[in-house]
Amino acid sequence: MIRHRLQAAFAVAAASALLVSGCGRAESPEQTGGAAATELSDGPATGTVTVWAQGTEGEALQDFVKPFEEANPDVQVEVTAVPWDSAQNKYQTAIAGGTTPDIGMLGSDWMPGFRSALTPVPDDIDTSDVFPFAVESTQFDDARYAVPWYVETRVIFYRTDLLQEAGFDEFPADWEGLKDLARAYQEDTGAEFGISLPSGGWNSFLGGLPFAWSNGAEVMNEDQTEWTLDSPEMVESLSYLNSFFEEGLADKSPDTESGSASADLVSGAVPMFLSGPWDIPGLELAGGEGFEDKFGVATVPAGPDGTSTSFAAGANLGVFEDAENPDAAWKLIQWLSEPDVQARWFEAVNDLPAQQSAWDDEALTADPRVAVFGEQLQSVKIAPTLVSWTQVSAAADTQVEQIFRGGKDVEDALAELQSTADSLGTGQ
Repeated sequence: MIRHRLQAAFAVAAASALLVSGCGRAESPEQTGGAAATELSDGPATGTVTVWAQGTEGEALQDFVKPFEEANPDVQVEVTAVPWDSAQNKYQTAIAGGTTPDIGMLGSDWMPGFRSALTPVPDDIDTSDVFPFAVESTQFDDARYAVPWYVETRVIFYRTDLLQEAGFDEFPADWEGLKDLARAYQEDTGAEFGISLPSGGWNSFLGGLPFAWSNGAEVMNEDQTEWTLDSPEMVESLSYLNSFFEEGLADKSPDTESGSASADLVSGAVPMFLSGPWDIPGLELAGGEGFEDKFGVATVPAGPDGTSTSFAAGANLGVFEDAENPDAAWKLIQWLSEPDVQARWFEAVNDLPAQQSAWDDEALTADPRVAVFGEQLQSVKIAPTLVSWTQVSAAADTQVEQIFRGGKDVEDALAELQSTADSLGTGQ
């Protein structure tokens, strides 16, 4: 079962603005009337637990939780698979009407909008082994409002056989080498374009942020009180990406249909693109027998004075205030958080474990390509945990398209973006 999640993984950003009015981090439970954290009862889980989950996770979870039900014979888990394209409306309607499930699968970018509808995580559930960036996405006012379930990051997929044909012994680690490889792919292997890069449209700015972060740029200052979108580092990173389009190494109007990037990599038409772990089985299936030996993955190349840093996201599991069975819900989340369970979940759907110790399992160490994702996860950043980020990101998409497709000056575009972001504010 192959997911088409590049769009879905970014879909979470759009939902948060619709779920609450106002901007910024939520106030404390005392200020908002939020529920106190549940204390887990002793003994097995009982009763019915309702779960909503999107995409492949929603399709696979019902069968996956059977061992939990067997270990807790008086509990019944009911999973509803929710399509990504209607998920935000479904959750929003349920919150407004008090008809939420016990557990919701919430993208990490949704958290600022959903926090007021969730109960704090019980102290019984330990997240000390979870990737810190994932915990950060759940943390508001010194309380956690969800438990990270799986994590995601972006690395570069590339054709290893064509790499040799292009005259490279290994994948380049810096910007200069990446451009040289893109040009060599095009000139020496017959590729139409050397690399696929987002040139405009929804979340195109977010898709290019790994290059900005790898150049030392930041979208905000450390305490998220000021936008820093027009910094010299951001100008340099967008100018670098723009050079791929100006020099004909990347397509200004690429096919954005699901699966098109994978098809182009398999055919050799475009031998490089950025994506997540779900594309490993997808490419193996699309390429057929033996193709698993013809592609690899690599961490994002570092900027001139930067380090390899990529985008991180994922999904969290939260229990709603209107949950009918919060005790059993948290026990199910606790079970799904166990490292061995997360390793089995990876085998089932290719979701990268949020628990770092799960990465020692053979399920993750067997494929060296998965290890590259683990390496990249040691150097990642997340999108700002502000509701206003949705509007800022959309404004950035417009400017990116005007640069890459329309030839707009990078400094002028980022100055306009900075002004727009300042007017939207941070909500702090």
